[in-house]
This record gives sequence, C-alpha cells and structure tokens, in this order.
Amino acid sequence: MELVQEEPSLNGDVEEDNDIENDNDRDLSGDIPLRETGHKRAHFPAVRKKAYIFDGYGEFYNKEWDLAEGTGIEFCWYHVELPKGNHKLSQVAQYLIDVLCPPLKLQDILSLVSNGPFCGHVDGALVYRVNSPGPASSDFTFRIAARITENSVITVSLGRVPRLGFSPMGESLLSEIPRVESPSYVRGERKDGGGIVIREHVLEFLLTMNHSEGCDNPVPRTVSNLVVHIIDTHVDQLQDVVTKLELELDSVEIEMDKGGFALKKQMLDDRRFPKLHLNLQRLLQVIAHGEQVFPRVKEKCSSKRWFANEDIISLEELIGRLRRLKENVGFIANRVTAIQAGLDSWQAEQINRKLYYLSFLSIIFLPLSIITGVFGMNVGGVPWTGQRDPALKNGFRNVLLLCVAMLFLVLLCFSFPAIYARIDSWRRQRALRRSWSLNRKSFLKRTPSAGPERGGYHRI
Repeated sequence: MELVQEEPSLNGDVEEDNDIENDNDRDLSGDIPLRETGHKRAHFPAVRKKAYIFDGYGEFYNKEWDLAEGTGIEFCWYHVELPKGNHKLSQVAQYLIDVLCPPLKLQDILSLVSNGPFCGHVDGALVYRVNSPGPASSDFTFRIAARITENSVITVSLGRVPRLGFSPMGESLLSEIPRVESPSYVRGERKDGGGIVIREHVLEFLLTMNHSEGCDNPVPRTVSNLVVHIIDTHVDQLQDVVTKLELELDSVEIEMDKGGFALKKQMLDDRRFPKLHLNLQRLLQVIAHGEQVFPRVKEKCSSKRWFANEDIISLEELIGRLRRLKENVGFIANRVTAIQAGLDSWQAEQINRKLYYLSFLSIIFLPLSIITGVFGMNVGGVPWTGQRDPALKNGFRNVLLLCVAMLFLVLLCFSFPAIYARIDSWRRQRALRRSWSLNRKSFLKRTPSAGPERGGYHRI
C-alpha cells in the first residue's frame, strides 16, 4: 500500500522548500512508508454493513456508520457481513480496514480477521473470534468475531447469519394459529377456519430449522443481552446445519434401500460420503473452537460490572448446547462411516461376483487350452498324428515327463510352508513330552520311599 504525505503550502517558495525536504526524506528513509493524512478509501460493494443504536428500554433504531459508542445507558451495534467466496485473508483484512478504520487500529483488525479461536483484551476491549480455517465458499466454514466494550459491540461474520436481526414482537409466523391448505366442509358447505395457511414447503423449511426467519427476538436492553444474542444465533446456525445433515442422511438411507446398482455406483463414483465426512470434521472443528472460546468469554465477562448475572447463566446454557451438539455431530459421523462401510462391502461383493464368473469361465476353457497346447507341440511321438519316425517317438514322452516334474516342483513350493509348519509343530510336541518325562523322573527321585528321617518331600 502506497501512502502519500500531503503537506499544505502557503506560497511558491515554501512549496519548493517542502519538495526539497521531501526528496531528502525519501533518500534517508528508503522504503519506509509515510503516514497518510489525506486517504481516499476504495469501497468494496460486496461488504454489507448494519448499524443500530439501542436506548436501553427495549427499542432500537438504525443509525449512520460512524463507529461511535453510546452514551449513558444507550449502546451501539455495528455488524459487518463479509462475502462468501475464495478470498485471501489479506483481502478480507482490506475489507475490514475499509469499513472499520478509523477508529480501530491494525491490531484490532488482525484480532478479528485471523483464523483459529481467540479470546482476550485488545486495546482495552474484549475481543473473541471463532474462525475456522476452511475455504470461505464452503457451507461448513463459519467465522464470527466480536469486539465488545461497555457501550458498543462490533461484530464480523462470514455470510449471512440467520435470525441475527430483530423483529417486532407479535408479528412472527410462529405466533400465528396455523391451518391446513385444504378448506373444511360442514354439511356440504365450505367453511374457512381462522388462522394462516401453512404450505408444505414452508413446513419443510421450518422443520429443518430451530427457528423461523421472522422469529420474535427480544430487543436487548444491555450490552450483555446483545452478546448473548450474538452467541445464541451462532449456535443456532450450527444446529441448523446439523439438522440438515440428519435429514439428508435419512433420505440417503431410504434411497439406498430402494435403489439398485446404478445409485450405489453413482455414490461411490461421486465420493459423496468421504466428502461429507470431511465436512463433518470441519464442523467439529468449529464446535471445538466454540468450546474453547465461549467459556473464556463467560469467565472474562463475569468480572465486568455491566454484564448481568442472568446473562452469565445464559452463556452457560449455550456452552452446554454446544457440547451436546458436538456429541450429535459425532453420532452423525458414525452413521456416515457405517454407510460408507456398507457401500465398500457392497463393492467388494460385486468384485467377488465378477471374479467368480471369471473363475467359472477359466474352469471351462482351461482343459481346452491344455488339450490344444499338448497336441500343438512340435515334437515327435504325439498320438493320433500319424508320426512313425523311430527317432522322434520319445519326444512326446520326454515333454510330458518334463511337465510333470515342473508341476511337482510348483506344488512343492506352494506346500512347503504347510509342511514346514507341521514339522515344526511335531518337533515342539516332542520336546515338550521329553521335558515332561525328565521332570517326572526328577520328582520321583526326590520323593522319600520310607521313614521320616530321610530328607526331601513327605507324602501327603
């Protein structure tokens, strides 16, 4: 990044002197970049920004993006939504520098954008991040980071996080009375009951989620409420992915039970389950990062006077949900492994069946090849060929004897390990019997024949 220093000029002489001084500074400083005073930002349209101000009484309003903190009981929330794509970390850092600097410093940007788990104080603010190092375009890569002060919260997420915003109370789809799409008939007359019609595709969508997109999110009254809300939405997003995986596995198991050769072969060719297993490992890594970070967030927030005790209890419940979610992902990984093992055994069975057919064909054609090989030899004495030359009558017999000798040698090579094992077993048994016989004789020698005055063992 090239930074150009702009110096104000009062007249022509002063401007000329400043140019000479700047040339001297360039010679002395070399490649050291100069601090920028007049900076023109290169805006990135793909980055989405949202800014809210909360009055502390349950109301919130949109505000301009000035990154200012609230006053009194008011507090502000600034959220940056990074685009999902194969971007380098340096490019993502440029995105955040564009929207958060100033007032944030470079150390703040690095603490928010770096990969891996982190929780600590940076420049007087509490910063935590749960950033998985996978490709940003993957659905199993999650990144959430926050910078928390007493009167402001700055969050950065990768892509859209469901249910992160707020909706007015009582206007959610979940608070309505549902009814089926088909009308009801009473005594032959059509009767429309009260409530909202819930179509099938809407139900399917809601069943894959733990929440509705327009679910009632209570407006936070304190910064601690807002922190709990942000972590809660992150855990909900992970839970949604796990629920989708479970439904996908259920449908795959049903398809495998109904499907035949083509479907199973297509699954093996597409490497569907190894890819799914890799995505599960990425998801487990994200959950493990959360298990490392969120207890430390709870520990550090418990020492803040502005963090409520009931929000500490809420954080403990979220940590418990995260641990149960990790166990559930482990169960899904075991299911994927079992399905893959079933496909592998099916593939091995198909290969064995093909080898069986090949062996059957070899059984048919092997005698024929032997006969044609024997009668196709260019030697004398082959029967039924009319060869009567006495000088060549023993050629066929000699070739057969050579073939028998080769066959005996091959059989001996294959049977040699078994023969050696039997001989070794016989030698061990013989040595064992001999040692037992010697021990018995020595025992009888030490046993007294009569009288207690003799040494040795006494009979019982």
